[in-house]
Amino acid sequence: MDLHVDPPPALRCGFLLLPRYSMIAFSSMLEPLRMANQLRGATLYEWVILTVDGRPVAASNGLILSPDAGIDGAGQLDMVCVCGGLDVRLAGDRRLLGWLVRLAKKGVMLAGICTGSYLLARAGVLDGYRATIHWENIAGLRQEFPRILSTDDLFVIDRDRYTCSGGIAPLDMTLTLISQQYGIELAADISEEFIHDRIRTTNDQQRDPLKLRIGLGHTKLVEAVRLMEANIEEPIPLDDLSRYAGVSRRQLERLFRKYLNYAPTRYYLKLRLIRARQLLLQTDMSVTAVALSCGFTSTPHFSKCYRELYGWSPSRERRMATDWEDRSSGANQTVAG
Repeated sequence: MDLHVDPPPALRCGFLLLPRYSMIAFSSMLEPLRMANQLRGATLYEWVILTVDGRPVAASNGLILSPDAGIDGAGQLDMVCVCGGLDVRLAGDRRLLGWLVRLAKKGVMLAGICTGSYLLARAGVLDGYRATIHWENIAGLRQEFPRILSTDDLFVIDRDRYTCSGGIAPLDMTLTLISQQYGIELAADISEEFIHDRIRTTNDQQRDPLKLRIGLGHTKLVEAVRLMEANIEEPIPLDDLSRYAGVSRRQLERLFRKYLNYAPTRYYLKLRLIRARQLLLQTDMSVTAVALSCGFTSTPHFSKCYRELYGWSPSRERRMATDWEDRSSGANQTVAG
């Protein structure tokens, strides 16, 4: 009896590079596929490099790859990975968004790499899905696309949608994909080849810089900051915050001053202003709406606090961002030409 079993056909993946995409995020997803082929001695994965019109685009580090085709010449694909980075809000004309919608209707797996999730969101193909994006863009994604169940997870796999936060997170997401298709042993071997000590999971968070700064032993302080970050629109009074964290108000004030060099109220204010800046840069919300979303009941007070932290008003922040986008758009057109 012939026990020979033909291997499954190679999964064909298209990497759509947007202008100023993140090179490290793109490489972190492509390289595990290459290594899977190398270790198995077979073509488990194939890939094609795409841009919208087939002409080169520069990555955020200035490097330029030669694409294989534009989206109209991509051919049959099993998966499309949208690789974003800087200026993702400038990408995505009607032609590109329509292409993504058609892929979704055909059952093609869609992945958002770094800020590529934003483009999938604009196309409407993440509505009703759990999804994530780089931590700097989470606030904007939640505000602009409420139909998406946005999270701050390292990566999210929800049915045929794959989204991740960028950096080297695509490595973990791709290793998880390989594990699902060919087993954990192959994924672990790839991880070992890349000197990657463990395959992180969807339960891992994108960032926890406070633990890195102050160590793992200050759980009360870490909990207090997490409560602050989770309650930006309606700030928690300091007495309630200390009670929720399980310490007295005086103890909490000492912890903040000793380890963060801030009074708790000032640190909370800074978190709210950081969130406000993200919304100003990533959404079309009015300055007044941004102020309300970040716990300010007075727009003049919001502007005063913003100016004290950043050196200019919220309206000027948005004007400078618009000027920068205009210059970047011109530069991208020059590269494409």
